[in-house]
Amino acid sequence: MVCECPPKTTITGGPKPCVTCGQSPCVCYKEPKEICSVCGEEPCSCKKRQKIKVKLKDGKEREIQHMIATSFWSADGKPISAEEFLNNLFGELPSLFKSEAELRTLWSHPMTRKTLLEKLADAGYGRDELASLQQLIDAEKSDLFDVLEYVFNSDIKPITRAARVAAAQANIFALLNAQQKEFIDFVLTKYIESGVEELDQEKLATLLNIKYHSLEDAKVVLGAVANISSLFIEFQKHLYEQIAA
Repeated sequence: MVCECPPKTTITGGPKPCVTCGQSPCVCYKEPKEICSVCGEEPCSCKKRQKIKVKLKDGKEREIQHMIATSFWSADGKPISAEEFLNNLFGELPSLFKSEAELRTLWSHPMTRKTLLEKLADAGYGRDELASLQQLIDAEKSDLFDVLEYVFNSDIKPITRAARVAAAQANIFALLNAQQKEFIDFVLTKYIESGVEELDQEKLATLLNIKYHSLEDAKVVLGAVANISSLFIEFQKHLYEQIAA
């Protein structure tokens, strides 16, 4: 039912409330929300998206979001600036890997990736800190691999998980049969939605149960558990292959 009260008018004198909202004065009319023409959001989030550059110890600059609500802490629990947070992480990374190639190798296998993440956590960069790092450099839709790579070397900008999948999909699917493709496509969809945690070895059983309802049903489609595990590990090597410029 359309409100019978004209815009910006109120029913003040009569006993009869508005027939639409049932209130007197009428509360039907509301000023239209103003959508920002730049970011397309209401309220405007442009200031949050503004980037500034910070220089790390390698003399190169990294772009970070200008306004971010996250607080950063040092390994000993002291509050620090975003720039100090990045510099501390930058100083820690060479003790964990010496090059982008080594990082790629470690990250491409679920077990060595888990070990690397555990070492990062021991150094004060656990899941929460790494999630804050993603937010800081505006890479929440990127893989943590790309985030660490960007901190390690500013010349390599983060790409989204969706872009990583699109670039690697042909190589991933090249030698797979139809049933294997269907499962890996399912895994990749979960990865794009939620992140690299979906590729943990411990997550495999959960993924199989979601997709096939039971491990036994999964084995009927994909074969023995050892074959499924090998499939899950091998495709990740292609996912993290260097993307041609």
